[in-house]
Amino acid sequence: MRAIIERLENREADEAPLTARLHAERARGSVRLSMGTTGLKTLREEGSLKIRLPSGSSQAILINTAGGIAGGDRYRIDIEASGESRLAIASQAAERVYRTLGPSAEITVSHRVRDRARLIWLPQETILFDKSGLSRRLEVDLDRESFFLGMESTVLGRRESGERIREIAFRENWSVRREGRLLHSERLKIDGMLPRGIAELGNAGAFATLLLVSPHAEALVEDCRALLGSRSGVSAWDGRLVIRLLEEDGFRLRKRLLALFPLLLPPAEIPRVWLI
Repeated sequence: MRAIIERLENREADEAPLTARLHAERARGSVRLSMGTTGLKTLREEGSLKIRLPSGSSQAILINTAGGIAGGDRYRIDIEASGESRLAIASQAAERVYRTLGPSAEITVSHRVRDRARLIWLPQETILFDKSGLSRRLEVDLDRESFFLGMESTVLGRRESGERIREIAFRENWSVRREGRLLHSERLKIDGMLPRGIAELGNAGAFATLLLVSPHAEALVEDCRALLGSRSGVSAWDGRLVIRLLEEDGFRLRKRLLALFPLLLPPAEIPRVWLI
């Protein structure tokens, strides 16, 4: 009996440092980028998150050198555009969120758009794997004459590879203010089994939300509805356009997004990584 107790105590002692290492070995990353009328003002990077802005370009590429996201990872992105600058940001590739052993990963994105600047936030898809955990937050602060187009698209596993999602922990919070007043807010929470009801996800394996804030946003409603058809929701009021898309898989969702972008943006402002 004493030998058994000693073996159990030794096993617990061996596992304790491993648990501590798993807790400590989490990815951390942050970027801070600001653009003004004359070009780049600030660029800072920390940890595994990088951003590349070629000289003279208005298109930035966000890169996660960690090779994916796991439970407990923490990322923060701070972007500011001012003056009459134009800035479009996209991720280098689709982001993958892997199964977590406990805590969810966290991504916080904060945008500030001043004066008559134009900021476009179009990261490529986020792919959630079975039993993954992700909490994603988007905060936007706009001036009255600012232009902002933001999107988040989410893919529930890769159906073409035979992957099926049974349960995830996914939270998404958006908060958009114009001149300090709350303009748009939404909350999404999936905790456990996917909501497959007819008024929920149904059989969809991918979804996206786009928000356009512009003086011309409301004039685009009918063109967007005609292009996207019945498996989408398009509405506009008070200088903003909201588009929601549901698709069977990520491939079909991407095709619809690529058809939609030219309605919302001049060709030169569509991030090139989406067109490769």
